[in-house]
Amino acid sequence: MTTLFTPDHEWLRIEGDVATVGVTDYAQSQLGDVVFVELPKVGRSLKKAETAAIVESVKAASDVYAPISGEVLEVNDALTAEPALINSDAGGKAWLFKLKIADKGELDGLMDEAAYTKHTA
Repeated sequence: MTTLFTPDHEWLRIEGDVATVGVTDYAQSQLGDVVFVELPKVGRSLKKAETAAIVESVKAASDVYAPISGEVLEVNDALTAEPALINSDAGGKAWLFKLKIADKGELDGLMDEAAYTKHTA
């Protein structure tokens, strides 16, 4: 399992041809208390950089972009009932959606944890 990061503060956990996508702990700390999450529909085809989900906090609403192209295989319905999971476990239980990876080449432009840590410093 490999974890990669985008400059827009999304993380991807790659397992085979499936990427689990969420927002980073850094992103949730900037957002403040999350009060609503809008997830993509299962079966939707996303293109890289397209708005995939929306996370609303008491401060602002933020778009979550598709870090790579692919088809939405599953969404985390637990977030609909408990959006604050993003604040308490951004890198774990609060994943947003799973994508079937359309083009593994798109992973090449993403950062590893060391590069992302430098990016947010």
